[in-house]
Amino acid sequence: MAHPFASLDRHFPLPRVRQVAASRVAGWLAAGWTDLRETPFASLAYGLLFAIAGDLLLLSLWQRPQYFAVAVSGFFIVAPLLCAGLYELSRRNERGLASSFVDSLDAFARGRTGLTLFGLLLVLLWVAWERFSALLFAGMAAALPDANVIGFAAAVVDAGSHGGRLLAWLLAGAIVAQVVFMLGVVSVPLLIDRDTDAVTAAMTSLRAFAANPGPLLLWSTTIVALTLLGFATLLFGLIVLMPLLGHASWHAYRDLVE
Repeated sequence: MAHPFASLDRHFPLPRVRQVAASRVAGWLAAGWTDLRETPFASLAYGLLFAIAGDLLLLSLWQRPQYFAVAVSGFFIVAPLLCAGLYELSRRNERGLASSFVDSLDAFARGRTGLTLFGLLLVLLWVAWERFSALLFAGMAAALPDANVIGFAAAVVDAGSHGGRLLAWLLAGAIVAQVVFMLGVVSVPLLIDRDTDAVTAAMTSLRAFAANPGPLLLWSTTIVALTLLGFATLLFGLIVLMPLLGHASWHAYRDLVE
């Protein structure tokens, strides 16, 4: 049976996508770990930047819990673009090229137009998500005392009457994150690797997801779980986990797109 988005290549000259087994998720992580070991300084530099910038941002929002929640959830929206440099490191490793942090920045120059357009799409999604979150949290904030993140969360749980709002926010966040994943699972690596445009990259990503819903749902769940683990360590776990996931995502792209 033809999968969704199968007819997209009637309108766009799309790269072919492959079907993969769910067991490949472990293979992507293993290959990502190999890349991290081959370029440890450049890879961990990205992880350190994620951790420090994230900690500074979240600390500045500690007394504004609604914005804190939006910042944490918004990370999943912009993460595909933030990992572009890591994809470039993996790309160079494949070609046996020497790689440094400066070399990884070539990704942003080579795929400048496509990455800019895809970045604008992510920004629009993030703004829409921020406005939706602001509306939901406004009602809770008005009914609850001013508090930091922990105090606000405890008050929401104690109040009990805000469970519906919180559930709606979590459900909406999961939907937005999944849409971003479907659009971006191979988009940014494809824009870096080939001379293509943002529309072709996004359509290819949708086709890759439609051809592999089970494996890619497992992959997206793995990404979320490891990222939340990084957040649980005050973001310092991201020093290793973000490079690992970035490199692994490159190998997922290589498996999924011919």
